[in-house]
Amino acid sequence: MSSERPATAKAVPENRAEMQMSFSPLVKQTANAVVNVYAEKLVESRSPLADDPFLQQFFGQRMPNRSEKQSSLGSGVIVGADGIVVTNNHVIEGADDIKVALADGREFESKVVLKDDRLDLAVLKIEGSAPFQTIPLGDSDSVEVGDLVLAIGNPFGVGQTVTSGIVSALARNQVTPGSDFGFFIQTDAAINPGNSGGGLIDMKGELIGINTAIFSRGGGSNGVGFAIPANLVKVFIESAKGGTGSFIRPFIGASFEPVTSEVAEALGLDRARGALVSSVIEGGPAEKAGIRPGEVVTAVNGIAVEHPDALGYRLTTVGIGKDARLSVANNGKVREVTLRLERAPETAPRDERLIEGRTPFAGAVVGNLSPRLADELHMPATSEGVVITAVNRGSPAARVGFAPKDIIVAVNGVPIDKTETLVKATSDDPAFWRVEIERDGQRIRQFFR
Repeated sequence: MSSERPATAKAVPENRAEMQMSFSPLVKQTANAVVNVYAEKLVESRSPLADDPFLQQFFGQRMPNRSEKQSSLGSGVIVGADGIVVTNNHVIEGADDIKVALADGREFESKVVLKDDRLDLAVLKIEGSAPFQTIPLGDSDSVEVGDLVLAIGNPFGVGQTVTSGIVSALARNQVTPGSDFGFFIQTDAAINPGNSGGGLIDMKGELIGINTAIFSRGGGSNGVGFAIPANLVKVFIESAKGGTGSFIRPFIGASFEPVTSEVAEALGLDRARGALVSSVIEGGPAEKAGIRPGEVVTAVNGIAVEHPDALGYRLTTVGIGKDARLSVANNGKVREVTLRLERAPETAPRDERLIEGRTPFAGAVVGNLSPRLADELHMPATSEGVVITAVNRGSPAARVGFAPKDIIVAVNGVPIDKTETLVKATSDDPAFWRVEIERDGQRIRQFFR
């Protein structure tokens, strides 16, 4: 019997010589495409002398604020020879000036092409002479637990650093708060502050993930790092190249919950996995596909779904305008349905308006809710009514505590169903205001003079 390995098979080192092999050729192949990202923003802080009674005699309430520059440091990966760089959104969030430094010491100004705080991804464009060395994007779905990987970045600002490890786990969720969904590659390769946005590289020299987070009590690496899978990065880059201005997520028209062991037993599932359908929006893609509450989505295009976050990831990587084949379980039986992935509809005209006048809402921008606006505001797709989309700094609305995502339910006993109704309700000048809002599912009643 032949002892030769198949050409495509993965194998562990079998002798001392193989264990002493070096990653150096792989580093030389990829390291020049990993860059440092420097972001600066100008922030204003209240002067410590603002409350000084003597100075207030001269300046009143117009004490000048102090301006200072804040800097952040991260990493990025060049994925396009024309200077397209992928990094984390939190590295460049709010930056007024972004510079990219290459491994050879050259520095370039760069501009943001696309960013998304929920995915924590950003695409930059280097404003310099092309071509640049790149790292090809790999298939993160082909990654297996135990695969060797390299993490390349600039931890603590000490300079480009390479660490090695293995893939510790896949489809990790509940890693970063506020994200669309949790679906991360976990690795024990050392990832430290400053590594954010750097590359997780496989043994073929392909990018399989963008390093984004660590679990640590002291701020350093404890061997538990996470990377955003390359297949999601690919979809994000394509969106950036399409010039959409924002990353568009597929609208499913349903909400999901994790499958507990009790639910799994009741539905005849062999184990607790998948995404339990808790509600379906009338006329939405899920209803059109025949998906009903109480059923469980167990796979997308033949790939198993472990939890609702994994379902969101799988559908997002399929892309808008395409069909996804879902395996749906109910009463011990599994059937296949086709789900058309669409952009969230704007079922009501947005009609955004800035509220003015002598009203506690003055300075608030409001709009009519629809699944599309709800998605943009990170709200449930079923949200209805008139919502605050922005609040001008220092305005009456800001001073009384109104905030984006507040749904205005009623003003002085008048139910608010659209922005036009709110404008009429706030055009009066009553002795006092009775306001009812909904915030994070809770009703709040307030009185203002």
